Amino acid sequence: MNTQSNEINQTQIQGYDWGEGFKKSLPVAMGYLPAGIAFGVLAQVAGIPVWATIMLSVVLYAGAAQYACLPMLSAGLPIGNIATNIAAINLRHVFYGMPLLQYLPKNKIAKTYCLFALTDETFSVMTSLPNESRQALIVPISLFNQSWWVLAGAIGVMIGSALSDLVPHLDFALVCLFAILAYEQFQSIKRYFPIIIAVIALVIASFFTSNWLLLVAITICMLMILVRGVWVQRSVQGGNNEQ
Repeated sequence: MNTQSNEINQTQIQGYDWGEGFKKSLPVAMGYLPAGIAFGVLAQVAGIPVWATIMLSVVLYAGAAQYACLPMLSAGLPIGNIATNIAAINLRHVFYGMPLLQYLPKNKIAKTYCLFALTDETFSVMTSLPNESRQALIVPISLFNQSWWVLAGAIGVMIGSALSDLVPHLDFALVCLFAILAYEQFQSIKRYFPIIIAVIALVIASFFTSNWLLLVAITICMLMILVRGVWVQRSVQGGNNEQ
């Protein structure tokens, strides 16, 4: 009986639960659809070709970076400048894969895709799931989330500037999505430290810059996390030495 149960569990881990992955992606879709449509509309208004707008969602797939790309592309900035700004905005993604490394698929192509598609929203959903279900859901959730974003961007391009005139400030939908996912993640893990350092970093960064606010705030967050990690490690070592 135990052997049969272990075989079933092993099958569930190795396979992908597409139905559950679709359900888990629906909250992200509720945010991605308006935010992606807004991106498509703004891209059309900025004069970005339809094919380029869709390719940005397929190849770049980074909401904040894609929004930032629009004025740079319309202004005709060099590719090097655009790439540098995108790298700065997406610097936080370097750390997203670390907590999920053990849950990544064994297949190299699938693993590479999951790391590429690990956006803020996908990371939030994955880290709110029980550990035993993450491996079966990481590929479906990643794929469905990107599909919602690509679909929304395509719809936005087709709608064009008409929606921009009817509903101003569409780009704020992405900020709302971040806030909702941050709240859901907090409800799941109940940790105040990430919120505290984010607020402190934003306040400190606002005193120094406005053009590079996000990059400076992220850098301050990284430094604070490293300092806290060193402090916790030394506290643990000190406790062990006392014993």
